[in-house]
Amino acid sequence: MNTKIKKIITACALFLGLGLTAGRVSAAEDTTPVITLGTSLTANQKQGTLDVLKRALSDSSSYNTLTVTGSDLVTYLNPSGSSFTSSSGVWSSAAIEKNSSGSGINVRILNYNGQNNITTITANQYRNAAVTAGITDANIYVTSAIPIDGSGALAGIYKAYAKSGKKLNQKQITAAQDELNTLSGITKENKGKEGYSDAQLNNAVAGAKKEMAQKGSNITKNQIITIVNNQIENNNLTNVITNEQKQQIVNILVEIRDSGALNSSSFKQQASQAMSAIQKSAKGIFAKLNTSENRNALQKLWDAIVNFFTSLFSSFSK
Repeated sequence: MNTKIKKIITACALFLGLGLTAGRVSAAEDTTPVITLGTSLTANQKQGTLDVLKRALSDSSSYNTLTVTGSDLVTYLNPSGSSFTSSSGVWSSAAIEKNSSGSGINVRILNYNGQNNITTITANQYRNAAVTAGITDANIYVTSAIPIDGSGALAGIYKAYAKSGKKLNQKQITAAQDELNTLSGITKENKGKEGYSDAQLNNAVAGAKKEMAQKGSNITKNQIITIVNNQIENNNLTNVITNEQKQQIVNILVEIRDSGALNSSSFKQQASQAMSAIQKSAKGIFAKLNTSENRNALQKLWDAIVNFFTSLFSSFSK
């Protein structure tokens, strides 16, 4: 073979090899977990927070870190009505890692020194907010070294996506924060009420999102109202949720529609997975509800009993 041609082939092979290697590095970086740390943590608290979050990761051998500041709270949370300043403290921290396609959003609030220091936001509220913000198929872990509401953790997650080049839609982030604040407020107002749980409320909202996604972005407010009424009934909250609270839920769902969230092809699936995760985390509650799934299960049991006795009597008559 001509020497010149050999050199050209060798050069091309090296070029392609470098290109393939660069592609693999990019893919690895894309799936590397990110740990967000509040800027107000002391050195000891920072290390303790890192230890807690690293233990939760499926693979803690490699991860990126970023610091969440008061300015980040202003950027990501103030558009929804919060009043943070650049000097606001941040303690709540988070870790986020990509999960397999179609797995949905999984959220765990982790104890710090044996105590849950996230005082206001629940795992289900984080989960619903993440779906609305446009996050897909991820494991999210949240903790705090001191008792705090937990806002900084979500701001950190939004920042992590922006840093990775997958910046989330600010309208969806704002809708997610309004949703989180609304659901957190309703749970606070109904704390201790018989027949109420945060899981039921969040399941109703996730179910409403799923139905909205089925109808598409042109869904009307009246259709949303009907969906909310049905979901509240399905989750046995009719006698608990007030008309004012129901209107608040309708308002946030209208905002979610207007944010463009329903335009995503994965929104329906993520909302559906959120429902499954919520129900799995509170099996005892949902097993008692008069849902269509439970009614179907009871019907199957009744049919089996009827068939058994029908078969039994039939054998006697022969």
